[in-house]
Amino acid sequence: MNLHNTSYPATSKPEELVPSRYALKVGEIDVLVVSDGVLPLPTTMLAHNADPAVRATWLHDMFLPQDAFDWALNVVVVRSGDKTILIDAGLGSDPDLHLPRAGQLIKRLEAAGIDLSSVTDLVLTHLHMDHIGGLLVDGVKERLRKDLRIHVAAAEVKFWEAPDFSHTAMPPGFPDALRATATRFVKEYGSQLRQFDEQQEVAPGVVVRRTGGHPPGHSVVRVASGGDGLTFAGDAVFAVGFDQPDWHNGFEHDPEEAARVRIGLLREIAASGEMLVATHMPFPSVGHVAVAGDAFRWVPVFWDY
Repeated sequence: MNLHNTSYPATSKPEELVPSRYALKVGEIDVLVVSDGVLPLPTTMLAHNADPAVRATWLHDMFLPQDAFDWALNVVVVRSGDKTILIDAGLGSDPDLHLPRAGQLIKRLEAAGIDLSSVTDLVLTHLHMDHIGGLLVDGVKERLRKDLRIHVAAAEVKFWEAPDFSHTAMPPGFPDALRATATRFVKEYGSQLRQFDEQQEVAPGVVVRRTGGHPPGHSVVRVASGGDGLTFAGDAVFAVGFDQPDWHNGFEHDPEEAARVRIGLLREIAASGEMLVATHMPFPSVGHVAVAGDAFRWVPVFWDY
């Protein structure tokens, strides 16, 4: 996996003028953040428990539109030793939800020189469709290794046997699509699942840990090497979650528990000084967390060219 030679010949024109991947090192471990695209979603689901006027002020102060905005969708590739690990798999394709600007992962992995057959392990933060759908695209399964190991919390698989949407606030159509996608994924890849209870070491320096909250089996992945560390927080942290960590996201199945998880995780990362990447933070989503009174502050890293 070549993470650093991404220049184009002077005579060729890049397919995308805006970069869709960002490479960094965590000690001796290679990490690549890849954009799967963006999801246009209503702003109300950013904080359905917030006063609408307060939410509107936050959006104004962040120079964001009041009605809908583009939600980033990031995936991570990690190479540790002889293992190449894909963390989450993007949206794939769901034409019924009209999300054509997401589902870009497969072609962007190819553009980065990463062959699907080189992936030895897949870690799923949870089974929402924007984290697993990329593996349900026609022709993808046939290109994956037969011995691909898919790591997911046992509580997550159990939850989707009879999922509870009573505390969510999703746009119409999403609950049915989420339920159908999770069911199909477990059916198609069930024999390759490596379920864990609380945490599991996937490779040297790569540990997945269940946090719960978003759904009960939601997990985060910590990469550590040579004194450096980075946590991929999945959907535990959103852009609004730093200065308003107690706001409830519409996709959270247990929003109060999700808020507790978010606050605990942000405190942990702020205390360690390590890096944070999250699925729905603006690409490339690499930064640090600072404590700011009773809340937090996001500190993006300076891009390393």
